[in-house]
Amino acid sequence: MADAPLLRAARGEAVRHTPVWFMRQAGRSLPEYRRVRAGVAMLDSCRRPDLVTEITLQPVRRHGVDAAIFFSDIVVPVAAVGFGIDIVPGVGPVAVDPVRTLADLDRLPELTPEHIEDIAVSVRQIVAELGPTPLIGFAGAPFTLASYLIEGGPSKNHVRTKALMHGDPLLWDALCARLAQISAAFLRVQVGAGASAVQLFDSWAGALSRADYERAVQPHSAAVLAAVGDLGVPRIHFGVGTGELLASMGAAGADVVGVDYRVGIPDALARLDGRYAVQGNLDPALLFAPWEALERGTRRILAEAAHAPGHIFNLGHGVLPETDPDVLTRLVDLVHRVSANASPG
Repeated sequence: MADAPLLRAARGEAVRHTPVWFMRQAGRSLPEYRRVRAGVAMLDSCRRPDLVTEITLQPVRRHGVDAAIFFSDIVVPVAAVGFGIDIVPGVGPVAVDPVRTLADLDRLPELTPEHIEDIAVSVRQIVAELGPTPLIGFAGAPFTLASYLIEGGPSKNHVRTKALMHGDPLLWDALCARLAQISAAFLRVQVGAGASAVQLFDSWAGALSRADYERAVQPHSAAVLAAVGDLGVPRIHFGVGTGELLASMGAAGADVVGVDYRVGIPDALARLDGRYAVQGNLDPALLFAPWEALERGTRRILAEAAHAPGHIFNLGHGVLPETDPDVLTRLVDLVHRVSANASPG
């Protein structure tokens, strides 16, 4: 397992081919996923080890990717501690009673392994089936989780979140510290059950200036990443629209920094000063383009990342639901073939 290409790339070691996996690979683009999820609510599907195992394994079987990503949702641990939140189809996470005061933290107790015993069962089952393929555990970063809990649901401008962050720093830090504990505990359970790497998703951090991120957000994300530092697994840190924050996200304690499709790999490497492996960053929309355009974009990214300390090929965001799964399978093969031919080894 330690010699798996994804783990070697994350550590900056030589690989026989560039490893590839896709964010949201276990999801709506697969007809087999839609079949097993039919009639099952999202949060329920994330708490059933039989379903979690099957869904996590589906893209590995179909595409031959170099890693599985644990099938779950960033609000699962928040719901597990009893905070009123659900995932509404076509909307996303919705908080029944959003956070407004310090007293609201009483509804958000610390996460313990006993809250999520089923998660450990799921991970153990998946790892037993995966063999030499690594499993990536994941959790949501405090800022993104806080946004859902404060806004009450998805938001384009994060107005209430930013207003609270600036206007009530005591509540903001207390909320983010609690969410950092919850995310860290969620990751530790996954690694303890056999996950070989972790990814911290900060989907909405790109809404922040670098100064605000470093002052009010980075310390809490750093606490999550530090909390799994003793477990010896690579830590990937990814956000959307975070081109201006890449160095700060790396400095939060990442081994690998995810790069979304808005920033070219050369620019990302320059901003990161060669200190981190990178992950990314094909535009998911290119999966709908003619094959020639997709191949050209893939070859360009592989060439641009050739001198990175390490490179994990991925999309610059998640797989879109309408994506043709056969294109993803073909893309995995292309990345493997092109990078193997380019490898000095």
